[in-house]
Amino acid sequence: MALIVQKYGGSSVEDTESLQRVAKRVAQTHKAGHQVVVVVSAMGDTTDDLLDMASSITPEAPKRELDILLSAGERISMALLAMAINEQNVPAMAYTGAQAGIRTDTRYGKASIVGMVPERVVRAINDGHVAIVAGFQGVNEYDDVTTLGRGGSDTTAVALASALHADVCEIYTDVDGLFTADPRIVPTARRVRTLDFEETLELAASGAKILHLRAVEFARRYHVPLHVRSSFSDLDGTWISHKPADASLRGIAPKEAFRSKEDNVEAPIISGIAHDRSQDKITLVGLPDEPGFAARVFEVLGEAEVNIDMIVQNVAVVHPGRSNITFTLPDADAAPAMKALQARADYLQYQEVVHNPAIGKLSLIGAGMKTSPGISAKFFSALYNAGINVDMISTSEVRISVVIHEDDLDDAVRAVHKAFDLDSDETEAVVYGGTGR
Repeated sequence: MALIVQKYGGSSVEDTESLQRVAKRVAQTHKAGHQVVVVVSAMGDTTDDLLDMASSITPEAPKRELDILLSAGERISMALLAMAINEQNVPAMAYTGAQAGIRTDTRYGKASIVGMVPERVVRAINDGHVAIVAGFQGVNEYDDVTTLGRGGSDTTAVALASALHADVCEIYTDVDGLFTADPRIVPTARRVRTLDFEETLELAASGAKILHLRAVEFARRYHVPLHVRSSFSDLDGTWISHKPADASLRGIAPKEAFRSKEDNVEAPIISGIAHDRSQDKITLVGLPDEPGFAARVFEVLGEAEVNIDMIVQNVAVVHPGRSNITFTLPDADAAPAMKALQARADYLQYQEVVHNPAIGKLSLIGAGMKTSPGISAKFFSALYNAGINVDMISTSEVRISVVIHEDDLDDAVRAVHKAFDLDSDETEAVVYGGTGR
């Protein structure tokens, strides 16, 4: 018997028919002798619909009230799923994030988990029930509902898996695992059978939407094995773990799911290509080229709770003694970033601030890239041959990222995917559901 945490995304529970299909899968797992905890997202586009309703009333909804509103979506799906599982003759009980013991800090809309006390969940599974937990939410020290940010249900699932010492955390979505590229753009993308946490972190940070970045960070820190798969098929998906023969996966994961780290240990393994349309670019023009001014810029942005991704600084040619700093950030953070920078213009002493929302980020991820000559040449040659201009470049030991115009992003993904021979010999990149909102 294993303890399994299963997380189902919005496209997997988008209507009552989907909920009944998920209920059958959960019931089969329970009847096979396993203890099951399920974390569920809001149905379909419920969260987006709630946001649309809020924005029709006010352009700046109070964050506390917005969290109360958005948490309703997961509560609906958890209750309905519990009912559907009970109809499968399997006892199930639903719990909100607060009832499940998920404690967070006080940042509404972007809360972080600070503690887990899942006593009621433990009692439920020990009594033979399936425990259904609302994802994406918790409760702070004031007993207010908080949400974890978009994609937070993944983090809920991994946090529960860690607290419960689960054998595996299964992330169910609308594709059969992680692919070498988004199958919506590259239908011939190849399914990746196994990844380590470092590669998965780079993919998540670079825009791959299947896994939430914070969830992967949590899983790596607390050694939670992940299994990403589709709720629409029985195909084995992608296994993510620290080591290929993790003892906790025996009897759950097939041996062939894992590659040996000793096999071709120095071969440049390209794990995949990620892209991100949800970033903007901001450039501070004519910043004083003196020690401390870069620190001032990111101090101001930090006070505004703005997340920064790529950063480039160069000396201005036209204005001696001045420099330009360009950085990318999530598009949701662009407005508060611009507001903070403009409010502190005298302190920062820049000449101009320029906001460009029409960008996309493309990243090539793979182990061994840093010590493999020719990878960068092939990458940039593919972009050149496709007629794509590069604005910014960033690298790490397992990643090359570029910023390009958003209109060129799809063509860039396909060009790089083809250049590295990542196409599958099988037609397996199937997208079963989801609207893409």
